[in-house]
Amino acid sequence: MEAILLEYAWVLVVLIALEGLLAADNAVVMAVMVKHLPRPQQKKALFYGLLGAFVFRFAALFMITFLVNIWQIQALGAAYLLFISIKSLLDRGNDDHDVKKPRKQSGFWMTVFKVELADIAFALDSMLAAVALAVTLPELGDFHIGGINGGQFVVMLLGGIIGLVIIRFAARQFVVLLEKYPSLETAAFLIVGWVGVKLVVLTLAHPKLQIIDEAFPHSTMWKSTFWIVLAAIAVGGYLTAMAKNRKKA
Repeated sequence: MEAILLEYAWVLVVLIALEGLLAADNAVVMAVMVKHLPRPQQKKALFYGLLGAFVFRFAALFMITFLVNIWQIQALGAAYLLFISIKSLLDRGNDDHDVKKPRKQSGFWMTVFKVELADIAFALDSMLAAVALAVTLPELGDFHIGGINGGQFVVMLLGGIIGLVIIRFAARQFVVLLEKYPSLETAAFLIVGWVGVKLVVLTLAHPKLQIIDEAFPHSTMWKSTFWIVLAAIAVGGYLTAMAKNRKKA
């Protein structure tokens, strides 16, 4: 029993680390979405958005064996992220050339709704990673939840909760960074679009489609490419923002 509990603890640590990595791109998307709100409302929007995300993920764990077959969820998520990325970049480009009235921004509850949609787009990827890790564990106990052993289910649930907490605090830090360096917003929207590309790859590799190799999204080559490009966008955006700030000073 001690050996099994130790194995469970180790997988939980790995799952938390994985959720932390996945939280980075989630947090950038959410930070961009709430940035336009007054500061007190930013915290509330993140809180309500992630509270809803927790309810969704908890419910989804009970239906994971059903949800994994619905490739349209990831397809819609990819389309949504690519849309907001392209639209926002085009709007920023137009603002750089034309003097216009400030664009009308989404209200508080509409922003919360958008945060919810964004998290749903990310949720399936996160849950699939959690399931892939959890099912390697020996079964613990005789009860099952949503077709998954109770012990494995608890590990996935704990990993998901901790991941959402990481996203919540990381998103707030990204908001502060965007307020300090407004020109970083372009890089942030590029990251949103790149995350959308990631979801496109996952959709194309879905077992129901298999337009590309099912193993490709989980390959070392693709994962390395994704993180290298993401880091390049982030570093390039930060250096550009610092240079603009120095010019203004």
